[in-house]
Amino acid sequence: MLIDVLAWGLKPAFVTGDSWYSCTKNLKTIKNHQSGFMFAVETNRTVSLVKGQWQQVQELDIPDNGLDVFLKDFGKVTLFRTMLKDQRRHYVVYLPEEVPFERDDFSKIHDQHWQIEQYHRAIKQVCHIEHFQVRSEQPVRNHIFAAVLAFVYLQKMQIAQEFMNCRSSDLT
Repeated sequence: MLIDVLAWGLKPAFVTGDSWYSCTKNLKTIKNHQSGFMFAVETNRTVSLVKGQWQQVQELDIPDNGLDVFLKDFGKVTLFRTMLKDQRRHYVVYLPEEVPFERDDFSKIHDQHWQIEQYHRAIKQVCHIEHFQVRSEQPVRNHIFAAVLAFVYLQKMQIAQEFMNCRSSDLT
């Protein structure tokens, strides 16, 4: 997808994704295109503070402003930790240029990342974009359009404070 976006002439400042997409090959591809990234990583991902001494990210004491580490088979990144519902989550940030990147910067990117995650969850679980009983092209397009339209309508209702969260249980 990144190659397609770049071919359109877009130059993203950041690429973000969950741990499912944070394999070394993907991270190196993004790095080679001179884009910054923020990706979630699993708690057992291996990093080094000192060359040759590897440990899992879950074992580290990570300050609020992040910790510069070497991600195994990749290189230098800044590691951040968040808490969500008593669950630790870890993120690596890479910048193509050496510029200061602190907690406020991370929080801004993380908030944007989280909005994308919320959109995907809602469009799949609430608007059922993947659940269609048709197979020909035009009905599939119609279903996708209707699901996106439903999402927009739900966002409008949420802005009007008709409900607080866009969850299936809140809408029934």
